[in-house]
Amino acid sequence: MTSHKRLTQNDIAKLAGVSQATVSLVLNGAPTAIARIPAETRERVQAVIRKTGYVADPIARRMAKGLNRILGVFTYEPAFPSAQADFFTPFLLGIEEEAQQQAYDLLLLTSAGVGNNRKIFSEGNRLRIADGCLVLGREFDRKELTRLVSEDYPFVAIGRRNDAGGPVPYVGGDYAAGTRQLVEDAMMLGHSKLAYIGPAGPAESIADRWRGFSDALGTAATLALHIKAVNRPAEKILDAIIESGATVAFFIELADAVRVETLARERGIGVPDVFSMVVLGSHIRAGRSPVRFTSYEIPREEMGRQATAMLVNRIETGSPGSQILLRCQPVKGETLGPAPVASPDKSPVNKTDETT
Repeated sequence: MTSHKRLTQNDIAKLAGVSQATVSLVLNGAPTAIARIPAETRERVQAVIRKTGYVADPIARRMAKGLNRILGVFTYEPAFPSAQADFFTPFLLGIEEEAQQQAYDLLLLTSAGVGNNRKIFSEGNRLRIADGCLVLGREFDRKELTRLVSEDYPFVAIGRRNDAGGPVPYVGGDYAAGTRQLVEDAMMLGHSKLAYIGPAGPAESIADRWRGFSDALGTAATLALHIKAVNRPAEKILDAIIESGATVAFFIELADAVRVETLARERGIGVPDVFSMVVLGSHIRAGRSPVRFTSYEIPREEMGRQATAMLVNRIETGSPGSQILLRCQPVKGETLGPAPVASPDKSPVNKTDETT
């Protein structure tokens, strides 16, 4: 064709000697549908596309696929209260940036319940207005996740999620590897008695940290103290660390670390001179403490960007999505130093505190 008229799928079909429906499937179909077309036929269609330089009309393509160019964003916890700002804001920034690049609008799904009692499939929800949905939260409803996996509605989880009747497409941070690296750094500095302040699960992000910590211990170090809760009184945490003989304490929550470090300073206990402190994750509100804790950066914005790109790809190509973990970059900080010489009267090991 030498005309300057824009080529259509019918034109490509005539040139390839196939039906327009076959061309449409080759261009837009889900992998399972495309697989039903003989390889020779697919190659013939693709050869004509390459030869003619055919480019699908994006407006017509959207109309044919019934797309609204809207991405839903669902959060299991309120996204905007100040208490949640550390957690959600960077994700939302990354989502917004990538959605803008992909020419999609965002729909924040806020009618799916009140407060922390939110449900994706609540009565009257507007999920189907969006072409697909990004799902965020510290913990997911497992029944809803299983339903999402079993249905044909495109979604991507932000944060690693265990299989739920099938693989869950997600983009998460590699907390296990990041935690393991910090434990190994501490052991290289001579620390052999370690404390862990926080639970071991059940949320995947918490379980991954515990797994990375446990895997790194090996036989070269021991768990001197495990406080299986967060937000306990600072004096109880500090007293337990000192009593256990641990020379470094790993904290799930920054708030706990800030309170313990402040109390230690008030008591004249130097950090990291007497014992070191490590926070398992990054927090964006540096103003909470003048101390820069040894930790690792959670790539929240990049997680939001890549999850959005994956969702758009699922919507436009029928891809099942994939599972991606992004590296958590270590932050040196100022709270991890060489292990001090152990005091002869501090010998308890393997102490687990269920209540403090």
